[in-house]
Amino acid sequence: MNNLVSKVAVIGSGISGAVCASSLAKNGISVTVFESARGPGGRMSQRREISEDGREVYFDHGAPFFSVSDTAALGYINEWKTKGLVAEWKENFGSFDRNLNQFTDFEKEGFETKYVCLPGMNSVCRALCLEPGVESKFGVGIGRLEWLEDDKLWSLIGLDGQNLGQFEGIVASDKNIVNPRVLAVTGRPPPLDLNLVPEFALKLQEIPVKPCFVLMLAFRQPLSLVPAKGFAFKNSKVLSWAFCDSSKPGRSATGESWVLHSTSEYAEDIIAQTGLQKPSNATLTKVAEDLLQEFQSTGFNIPQPFFMKAHRWGSAFPAASIAKEDKCLWDKNKRLAICGDFCVSPNVEGAVLSGMAAASKLTQF
Repeated sequence: MNNLVSKVAVIGSGISGAVCASSLAKNGISVTVFESARGPGGRMSQRREISEDGREVYFDHGAPFFSVSDTAALGYINEWKTKGLVAEWKENFGSFDRNLNQFTDFEKEGFETKYVCLPGMNSVCRALCLEPGVESKFGVGIGRLEWLEDDKLWSLIGLDGQNLGQFEGIVASDKNIVNPRVLAVTGRPPPLDLNLVPEFALKLQEIPVKPCFVLMLAFRQPLSLVPAKGFAFKNSKVLSWAFCDSSKPGRSATGESWVLHSTSEYAEDIIAQTGLQKPSNATLTKVAEDLLQEFQSTGFNIPQPFFMKAHRWGSAFPAASIAKEDKCLWDKNKRLAICGDFCVSPNVEGAVLSGMAAASKLTQF
């Protein structure tokens, strides 16, 4: 089949954008991925830090793992497993009740297959963004998308005003491309003017999100008294999850590293006090102390870590799905697709399915 488009820009290199870019390239389309961050992954990023004593520590500070049930998505997972990019995370998982201060439940073996990427959660996105036919430009933010009506092309302008090229099709895998919340955070309007796609306006104007703070911790010795490597918190106003990052397959670490996730209520309260702008060091220090104190209050003799750093995910976790049936938003006339977990379901599987759907729109219309 001859494609009607030959040159497409994909904005965002999270798993949705990366899957879409890979699929388009396999269909003979020239793809350029633009990513404002230094590397790929989005919420599947991996963080590299250096401790005060010079140790190198790594953290999966976004999605800790993912599960898949959809047959089409499983096809991708099996392919990634064959390539050594994905493995199952087989550890003890449970639930900790903060009121009772004890574990009240442990997952039965085989309850849910948990997948992680190797050697870090960004590995699949990185591999997809480096496939033949995909050119990836990291550290390049999009300032404006312009529709050239006479030429029926999209023109991309960078945050610095640089012309980034013209494209026959656009895939936006970052909801902030249209989110009015961007103005409050950055002082700049979102790159895509919704007047260009009025049929998307109602769905995209305000996608509800759940904020979250994460705390990255590194300990010199294993937390041997903690009976699970991942557990949900019940009846805690501060913590929702704790994961032992270094227990995942393919990780090499000295000592033991953990990642804690706050509750959305705690994060909302902090944001209400400090605003949507990038959190200050003082705010992040307070968050780190709060989350560590709650973790240590579990009673498992948790010592002080040799490394500790907090990070805010301000809008990464969508609280609604806006295109469950079509799995993406699509404007056929302007050849514009918008995809992401906010279209299907707020998880990695939803993001994969949405990226697949966006690619199919551009290859089959």
